Amino acid sequence: QAQLAESGGTSVQAGGSLRLSCAASERTSNYYAMGWFRQAPGKGREFVAAISSGGAGTRYTDSVKGRFTISRDNAKNTVYLQMNSLKPEDTAVYSCAASPNGLYGKFEFWGQGTQVTVSS
Repeated sequence: QAQLAESGGTSVQAGGSLRLSCAASERTSNYYAMGWFRQAPGKGREFVAAISSGGAGTRYTDSVKGRFTISRDNAKNTVYLQMNSLKPEDTAVYSCAASPNGLYGKFEFWGQGTQVTVSS
């Protein structure tokens, strides 16, 4: 079972950039698709982006396409979310997750989350 730990969340002004990191506890996570989700205050959890185990496949929710980029470094057991042109509506707790079921499968392992706050 992969254990995940996010980092990189902070407060930033609109238009700024942040890079979130998600470190996995074991190398087996390299065989999992990885994803980022977010939850804004008073809202449900929302899918943001996902990447296949080898890194060749990615998918994004429409609201972040062209602004966010997901990537992974399997040698470091780490997944990244580069966020550019941030907007106040991107404010949320961002969590990473692992899917043993492929890029479009169910995510079964979750981190605790890291807070991103975007001020206008």
